[in-house]
Formats: sequence, C-alpha cells, structure tokens
Amino acid sequence: MKLKNVLIVVKDIEKSRKFYHDLFGLDVVLDNDGNMILTEGLVLQDEKIWRKFLRQDVIPQNNSCELYFEEKDIEGFVEKLENQYPSIQYVSRLMTHDWGQKVVRFYDPDGNLIEVGTPMT
Repeated sequence: MKLKNVLIVVKDIEKSRKFYHDLFGLDVVLDNDGNMILTEGLVLQDEKIWRKFLRQDVIPQNNSCELYFEEKDIEGFVEKLENQYPSIQYVSRLMTHDWGQKVVRFYDPDGNLIEVGTPMT
C-alpha cells in the first residue's frame, strides 16, 4: 500500500490554488470540478463537497494536523509570504528551535496549518 495524496478542505478552490502556487510552486495536475490535485500530491477539495460527504461542519484552525514544507532560504520565503499575503495569520513567526532548525507556522486562507522549516540534513 502507498499513500497517494493529502486532501485539505477549502472554501474557494481558485484562491487556494493561487496561494499554493504563489508560495510553494505547486501546479495543477488534475482539475475535477471541486477536486483539484496539485503537484506533490496535495488535493484541494471544495468545502461544499466535503460537507456533503461527511454531513458535518468543517472546523478551520483545529490544529490537528499540518502541511510541512522545507525551504533552505527560509528568510526569503518569509519575505515572499509577507509581501504576497500580508494579512496571513501566524501561529509562530520565524524562530529557531534548540536543535538549530528555523521554522515558521501559519494558517492558509482556510485555516489549514502550515509549517515551513529549514532542512535537517
């Protein structure tokens, strides 16, 4: 068995596609009317479809999982984030862990938690 994708729920699929392209360079692999697969295996699903499947409300900023990206030039990434998305909501601004890794945590426009860190290798 193999993990194929990670799906996140979004209110505005086009706005989210742009966000993940602008910041992470992810491109559309397949656009299937409310389900969009991006490179690296990230799937965006329209909130209306997700609620119909689950018959429950979506809880943004639930902090139960995060998307993790690595970036060597993390200062440059943070500058790009702040320039392109100045109203981004941070969980933790750029910091350095005791073990030397620099990380920043923030929410995407739909409240999905994202961490960007410097590579550990």
